[in-house]
Amino acid sequence: MTYSFLRRVAFSVAAGAVIALSAASPSQAAAKIQRLVSPGGIEAWFVQDATVPLIAMEYSFAGGSSQDPKDKSGVANLVGNLLNEGSGDLDSKTFHERLDRRAIELSFSASRDSFRGSLRMLRDNKDEAFDLLRMALTSPHFDTADVERIRSQVLSGLRRETTNPSSLASRKFLEVAFGDHPYSRQSNGTLDSVPNITVADLKDYVGRVLAKDTLKVAVVGDVDPATLGKLLDQTFGSLPANARLRPVADVEVAKPPQRAFVPLDVPQTVITFGGPGVKRSDPNFMAADVVNHILGGGGFSSRFYREVREKRGLAYSVFESLLWMEHSAVFIGNTGTRADRAGDTIAAIEKEVRRIAEEGPTQKELDEAKSYLKGSQMLALDTSSKLAQALLQYQQDKLPIDYIERRSAIVDAVTLDDAKAAAKRLWGQGLLTVVVGRTPQAAAQPAATAPKSN
Repeated sequence: MTYSFLRRVAFSVAAGAVIALSAASPSQAAAKIQRLVSPGGIEAWFVQDATVPLIAMEYSFAGGSSQDPKDKSGVANLVGNLLNEGSGDLDSKTFHERLDRRAIELSFSASRDSFRGSLRMLRDNKDEAFDLLRMALTSPHFDTADVERIRSQVLSGLRRETTNPSSLASRKFLEVAFGDHPYSRQSNGTLDSVPNITVADLKDYVGRVLAKDTLKVAVVGDVDPATLGKLLDQTFGSLPANARLRPVADVEVAKPPQRAFVPLDVPQTVITFGGPGVKRSDPNFMAADVVNHILGGGGFSSRFYREVREKRGLAYSVFESLLWMEHSAVFIGNTGTRADRAGDTIAAIEKEVRRIAEEGPTQKELDEAKSYLKGSQMLALDTSSKLAQALLQYQQDKLPIDYIERRSAIVDAVTLDDAKAAAKRLWGQGLLTVVVGRTPQAAAQPAATAPKSN
């Protein structure tokens, strides 16, 4: 029985009870949120809860993969995969053994605008957990053997993506939408860029990005404010005071309608579609979020699901989401269908987009969407980890600390006119569409029949 298995068991047992953290209501969880400032000046949004002996911390630094050099996309991703591969006086094997022995979960990841980390531990292991995080952030080894092992894993994944229609569609969509902007690049890099990333590139990224002035922290769990303040200072206090970020320009998403085709000989065609979205800071964001739920974000209740799957049987699933970043925003959707039905599927999606842009939603659709979005917040905050993730995201989005309490009223305030205006703004220009699969001519041909054996 491995330490990794024991760690998973420990958390699965404890997590069964942690749902009580916010099961009463998001408002009660919000009432507990404190703005904590450590003696050394580290700020955190904090919910103290002793329901179960767990602590969850989420934190981020501004920067993300947009800080990768233009010809070396994938640096931030490699850093995220390597920070817990040995640091301080611990090699990779010993570092992971320490994590496993104490059931500590430590991970890092890079989005386009931020470098994020996650730490979970049992309360009694908090000192060791925070110290291991401190070492990972301040003295990563980047040993050659570890770098090459992780690089090999990343390259293996990138090679698989060259035959994955969904991955190819995503890459092409970003290229069409963002052109030469850093947002057009893949966070995990390319087969050309990843082999050229050096240890010096990794160290340069850490030195420029991991700094206290852009640090945001959210902590939920069984720890008192004084103890947490000391742990935050011990963990983050020795980081550089100021980041040295390269400037990233704002960018407008390419104007629809546009269509791109990527040939790939696979049975199922993947269709990715989207266009200019709404930034999180936009006063009309909530109206856009509600109407997007009606069109494609509402799962089985969405118009796309009804029209594309239920009525026409063209696809198993079809969905759409709003994505917002520091310097731009998009809406993006995806579906997959039989190669010979790709044209019909695109036509059905475009028809629904035109209809909601021209007519907007009905009052009944609006009321049902608002009811769902208010109720679903309960499920979104039902564990300490989910609440910590939400609190970090609210900080990144520059929302107020009492946003959980305010959100239902903001949803309720969306009128039918607001929703109609948001629908016209989002979808009135049409779609950027990327199709990955067989050419229309090849898709129209019957499948080859295997020769009969004699």
